[in-house]
Amino acid sequence: MPALFVGHGSPTNALESNRYTDAWRELGRSIIAEAGTPRAILAISAHWYINAAAVTAMARPRTIHDFYGFSDELFAFEYPAPGDPDVAGEIVEVARPVWVGLDHDSWGLDHGTWSVLAHLFPDADVPVIQLSIDATKSVGEHLALATQLAPLREDGVLIVGSGNVVHNLRMLTWGRTDGFDWADRFDDAAREVVTERPGDVASLTSHDDFRMAAPTPDHFVPLLYTAGLAAAAGDRARVTSFSEGATMGSISMTSYRVDD
Repeated sequence: MPALFVGHGSPTNALESNRYTDAWRELGRSIIAEAGTPRAILAISAHWYINAAAVTAMARPRTIHDFYGFSDELFAFEYPAPGDPDVAGEIVEVARPVWVGLDHDSWGLDHGTWSVLAHLFPDADVPVIQLSIDATKSVGEHLALATQLAPLREDGVLIVGSGNVVHNLRMLTWGRTDGFDWADRFDDAAREVVTERPGDVASLTSHDDFRMAAPTPDHFVPLLYTAGLAAAAGDRARVTSFSEGATMGSISMTSYRVDD
């Protein structure tokens, strides 16, 4: 299976048809055509950011509406994909020596996952497991865990990181359709690193615009997993970007696909 990083943007993308969601739908079709239907999806979403590593291990994960101020239609949206406790157990084993707990009842699928999967796999018929982002881990530890997860790809598991390369809500400008200069600079720098030398992704934290682009780490960390998976594939990896560019001034929708 390929590995993905998807810039998910606003939860309203779940209901919209735009250039980003059109690209996600085409991506889902191409994955099925080229690699087959995934056995399961492992999603690493910016919105499950806690002080521990855990995977959802319930048979029927709930759809979590982890936002406020949006339409009733969005709050009513459901993505009824099954879970897979057996695959969750496999993830725990393959991650060793990193400890990953089994979450049977506290989480589910948050909008960072279902707003994207609603377009990638609109039939909601592929089991989905979420992996939390452990806020106590360093950049290096996240990259090491990504390497541990790499064998899952060989066993039919599609790994999807969901966040935004640039995510600064304080600077967000409604109605703007492009990015601020600093957002474009960081997005361009990230594209160069991820597509050409993904093993150097940690260097982005030293970029002059990093603090503006990622004032909190939650939306940036999922990119580490996708880049780490590309680095684990070594010379075989081919990383391409899509849905490129920033919107609303301070949100990058640039996404990546890793094939090998």
